[in-house]
Amino acid sequence: METSTVSGPERIAEGISLPEGPVWCSDGTVVVCAVAEGRLYRIWPETRRRELLADTSGGANGAAPATDGCFVVTQNGGMDFAKFYPGNWPTPRYTSPGLQLVRPDGKVIRLLDSMQAPNDVVVGPEGTIYFTDPAPIRDSRVMAFSHVGGVRRIAIDFKLCNGIALEPSGALVVTEDNGLMRVHMDGSKQWIVKNFSERHAVDGFCLDADGRFYLAAYLDHGIRVVEGNKVVDFLPLPGEGSTTNCCFGGPDNRWLFATDGHPGDVYVWTDLPTPGLSLYPWKVPANHLTQ
Repeated sequence: METSTVSGPERIAEGISLPEGPVWCSDGTVVVCAVAEGRLYRIWPETRRRELLADTSGGANGAAPATDGCFVVTQNGGMDFAKFYPGNWPTPRYTSPGLQLVRPDGKVIRLLDSMQAPNDVVVGPEGTIYFTDPAPIRDSRVMAFSHVGGVRRIAIDFKLCNGIALEPSGALVVTEDNGLMRVHMDGSKQWIVKNFSERHAVDGFCLDADGRFYLAAYLDHGIRVVEGNKVVDFLPLPGEGSTTNCCFGGPDNRWLFATDGHPGDVYVWTDLPTPGLSLYPWKVPANHLTQ
């Protein structure tokens, strides 16, 4: 593995209850989910200011950009994190697992109900929302949703699919268990990397414009950079923690943001050598902007 030439990360926020799903915004802010709180926060990276954007209840797990300043949010339904991790966690506020739309004025609109525990989300060029829907008992699955086609299953029988993104070619990729897997629209699957580590090794991820994967290394605490099927770099985060997700942004799209689930921080590297892959915003129906 190559030695990283990227400078160390700067912390831009702290004290968020399990931050996840960062999204860069054109106004120079980054929006993150607070999974344990069931909220979204907006962060100004250069001043480190933070304010509440929306209260989704449950567990806002992942987010994707949408038009008109909105966000598509995967709602896992809520969890009692005190059962799994030590610390002072918020009291859970359960709701129906599914998809939500968060408007810039903070209004939350339900798009889809009665899923298992939606985790991460990406929007395709045709406007379809793709999301992972893991479950501890039933089979984890990858789903698709659109206003034209409704909700449908893309693939099933995962051990634990988590992060999701699109390659420059348009191919769908997910993190599955401790590896990285390509998922085809006919439901077939292809391993890219089957096992990164003996520990819980992957969570959410993003890509740069050349198709490299930047994976949140959950217990290895940092961002693992994968080119082809090889790890070519590792960007560590300081101290101890559990890295949950990442996204590109910044004025030249060469900033890399990472959410650190424990202790609840958000970091940014500002000198990535390759810009991030551009994302497709979901086109918000007109009635969702007025209701």
